[in-house]
Amino acid sequence: MRRGLAGLLLAVGFLLGMGAAQAEDLPTFTLTFKPDGTFEPARLQVPAGRFKINLINASKEPVEFESIPLRKEKVLGPGVQSFVVITISRPGEYPFFDDFHSNVKGTLVVK
Repeated sequence: MRRGLAGLLLAVGFLLGMGAAQAEDLPTFTLTFKPDGTFEPARLQVPAGRFKINLINASKEPVEFESIPLRKEKVLGPGVQSFVVITISRPGEYPFFDDFHSNVKGTLVVK
């Protein structure tokens, strides 16, 4: 039983590590939630394909990156950084917003 659990934990750790290593190799962009309640940049241009967006919450409140057409969401506490990996092949404009502050909006422009 202990060997099975150890093997399972090792496999999960390997998969998590593998996902993190793959995310580090992707084209990376940064989106900051500013203390004044805006995104920086409000229009983020990226190439079509697979890429990573580093999310930085520079505000003193929790925020949530959410995009319904991209089917992505990520909650960040105050001062927290994280990332999302997105794969999209169709150029276009994809809106995103802060679900905790619905008037804060931005656009992902895929070229």
